[in-house]
Amino acid sequence: MDVKKVLFISQEIAPYVPERRLSQIGRLFPQCIKEHGVEERTFMPKYGMIAERSNQLHEMIRLSGMNIIIDDTDHPLIIKVATLQQAHFQVYFIYNEDYFASNRIDELEMNCSPKDNDERSMFYVRAVIESIRKMRWVPDIIQCTGWISALAPVYIRSLYGDDPSFRDAKIVTALFNEQLSEPLDSRLSEKMHMDGIPKNALKPIAGKELTYDDLMCYSLKYSDAVIHCESGLSDTVLEAASALPQLQFADDDDVNKVYDFYSTLGD
Repeated sequence: MDVKKVLFISQEIAPYVPERRLSQIGRLFPQCIKEHGVEERTFMPKYGMIAERSNQLHEMIRLSGMNIIIDDTDHPLIIKVATLQQAHFQVYFIYNEDYFASNRIDELEMNCSPKDNDERSMFYVRAVIESIRKMRWVPDIIQCTGWISALAPVYIRSLYGDDPSFRDAKIVTALFNEQLSEPLDSRLSEKMHMDGIPKNALKPIAGKELTYDDLMCYSLKYSDAVIHCESGLSDTVLEAASALPQLQFADDDDVNKVYDFYSTLGD
């Protein structure tokens, strides 16, 4: 595959949030792709801990203003953008005050208000998808990084499979040794069905409170490839990933392997 455009749907990107393996990868992959001359669009949530003034965030008026309906409630979408100067790429921040704090807080919202995590993930994923459609931008690769992006493969394949922006894209899921602070709400499948996801696509999660492993196994059913970014993954997740093309990524100095891996996915 001649990789020309990559969409990154990321949970965390350093230095906007505290540095750990997930946020390091969130920064490293887009930076690598940019250095290869590939066009990218990189998204992450606009968490309350991200200082807008010092990070020079400004609102993207042409993309903001859409409403995302979750569980019969309208949630206005605001998109802000900033340039990560050290890495030379832009980050688009997805914001809504129902799911992300409007004031400065010291903890990520998924940890301090976990009861909203199912809708928080739905909102974030749908906001990114609708933004890309509005941009009329067509990625070759869609990289999902972090559990908050795990529903993206499901939505893209089940609801937007014929959309020109996503029809031919390969979806890559990055795997980490993570856990949810509490399981996702058992009404998640019901809420996704209200979005238009067919019931047959929701059977594996219908009426269940999803753990991290449950969520990632479900996501992998709709993914085309995986990148292992940490050790310590459960046997359940490893088995779910076993049939897909895989990259073991342990050495950050060899990040070019990610670009090479993307290039093999159309073969």
